[in-house]
Amino acid sequence: MAIGPTTRRRQLGADLRRLRERKGFTLEDAGAAVGISKATLSRYETKEGTVKWPAVDALCRTYGASAQERESLVELAKGAKIQGWWRSLADPIPESMNLMLTLEDEVVREDHYACMYVPGLLQTRAYAEAVHRASEMRCTEHEIAHMVDIRMKRQELLSREDPPHLWAVIDEAVLRRVVGGPDVMREQLRHLAGRAESPHVTLQVLPFAGGAHAAAVGSFVILGGPTPELDVVYVDLISGGLFMEKPAELTRYKLAFEYLRAQALSIPASTALLDRVAKEL
Repeated sequence: MAIGPTTRRRQLGADLRRLRERKGFTLEDAGAAVGISKATLSRYETKEGTVKWPAVDALCRTYGASAQERESLVELAKGAKIQGWWRSLADPIPESMNLMLTLEDEVVREDHYACMYVPGLLQTRAYAEAVHRASEMRCTEHEIAHMVDIRMKRQELLSREDPPHLWAVIDEAVLRRVVGGPDVMREQLRHLAGRAESPHVTLQVLPFAGGAHAAAVGSFVILGGPTPELDVVYVDLISGGLFMEKPAELTRYKLAFEYLRAQALSIPASTALLDRVAKEL
């Protein structure tokens, strides 16, 4: 998978910090050596904002990076500009969604735990419309249509030539919650079963019979980057979304997802439950 602009920027920040720490320099030492402030260098390493490639080149030379490392990081700096298909949309989108779309556009895998609704990448249009009407009670029909259009556009991620792998652990409550009426829900469950046949989608159901489990706090997504230090956890909240990337936070959610996968039904048993619930509607 080609590395997108935001991932390049985040990779650059992680690599600059790694090289500096390998050399044993503080931010003050490194900044003084190349003539930039501690605050600017700190921003370079935090994976956000613009960078100047000559400064990156100078930092690499100061850190004693190899010619290959230096050339690679300079190329990252030159290509680290935020762009994306959603930037051309006529209607604005929430800032938390902007970051989600940016990160998702460049992932190599996504691990979803869903306890309320079917993950957005696996929703049908009718189901997505019903979810947005329930969640955004003050939105106009135009606003709902705009948000659903974005969700459907997001799903093209799974149709790319080299798509990310999506692993979804879905609580049985999601299957039993009739969203949009029996017909809409039946279509959604059959759509889920169909998507699960893709080699890039793995679907498991966490059954009621499993009892207490490792994610009582709610739904979350682990957005996997090309390297582990670029992974991000997203937790959906009423007020927006929360993104976490500290090592301790990542470890906690990754461990929780491993437990959830172990507690969930096997893939064949999950598909069979989808079919059974659909027939009961």
